[in-house]
Amino acid sequence: MRGLDALQPFGNPRFSLYFAGQVVSNTGTWFQNLALSLVILDLTGSAQALSAVTIAQFTPLLLLAIPAGRVADRFRPRTILLATSSGSVLVATGLAAAIVADATDLRVIYGLVFVLGCINTFERVAAQAIIFEIAGPGTLTRAVSISTIALSAARSIGPGLAGLAFAGLGAAWCMVINAASFLVVLVAVACIRPSRLHPRPRLGQAHKRAAGTPLRNRDFVTILVVNSAIALLAMNMMVVITSSVTLGFSGDATMVGAAHALNAVGAIVGGMLAATPVSVSMRSLVWACGGFGLALLANAAAPTLAVFLVIAPILGVGIGYYQGILQAAAQASVPPVQLGRAMSLVTLGSYGMAPLGAFFMGWVIDVTSWQTSMLIGGGAALACAVFVRARTNTG
Repeated sequence: MRGLDALQPFGNPRFSLYFAGQVVSNTGTWFQNLALSLVILDLTGSAQALSAVTIAQFTPLLLLAIPAGRVADRFRPRTILLATSSGSVLVATGLAAAIVADATDLRVIYGLVFVLGCINTFERVAAQAIIFEIAGPGTLTRAVSISTIALSAARSIGPGLAGLAFAGLGAAWCMVINAASFLVVLVAVACIRPSRLHPRPRLGQAHKRAAGTPLRNRDFVTILVVNSAIALLAMNMMVVITSSVTLGFSGDATMVGAAHALNAVGAIVGGMLAATPVSVSMRSLVWACGGFGLALLANAAAPTLAVFLVIAPILGVGIGYYQGILQAAAQASVPPVQLGRAMSLVTLGSYGMAPLGAFFMGWVIDVTSWQTSMLIGGGAALACAVFVRARTNTG
């Protein structure tokens, strides 16, 4: 059945183990993110102060994404993931200790988040590069699209569980749970035997001219432009959705968790749709950007919190389909020897723009409204659809 073709990568036990670890890790991250967001909003009442968490978390990507790509091309991604998971356990534990110590100086929290962001830069690039080694070239496109669902699956359960944990246990325990999730990833990666992975050429084994650069690839450059623009203006969901519910509709932590969870349910559906075809094309990215833009505009029109929650899955479908298509198209557009560097550039666009986007959207929400932030994002996504179509027609 065609609808079940998207599940083909799960026939590989190594991919299933990797996917499960990513779901657990991303779920744990939601415990940390939601707890920090609510603590900072409670202390400051400012969306810009909240955006500073995103800035501290993702600024390292602007500095380290390119070096992380070269590291991922020179060393086995499995080795990198073992190191980054260990480091993340220590930093997340440090955040828990800071909360327990009642550190009202936000610079301590921002500093620890910055360190975790440095570690996560190498983790994100390696986590993308290892998919080729786990799945091989035959099922790469579907495996990449399915891997994006790990984020959505975590968002479907993470915010709701995090909201309950925050209300019942407090912020410090949310950090402890996040530390435990990194430990699960460490065990999952350690269980993947290196001998069962597909070989991938290393940068050090290839002549520089033969290795080339992904920036000479027209389709890949188009993907980078779209990725950066949408990440800057349309993908700041932690700031936008959280601020929409709390500052716009006066919702509580449970409602924040529900909004993110409902959005994530739709994203799982969108990711499955993206994983159905054997391969993707640049025309697929046109539809992905256009659908995402229309979904943002629909959510911006919500008059009440109830309506906002009802249509949240529509935005999720747009996000999931867009992310699945973009990631699959990016990996398919470059040879295996360039995957580390290519995905470091994609990661730089996806997360490196997040600090600027979070600061800008926090300012927009404080000065105008949450609706304006979604209107800007929707317009940017639709403009990217036109851009991809034009580049495809003239290519």
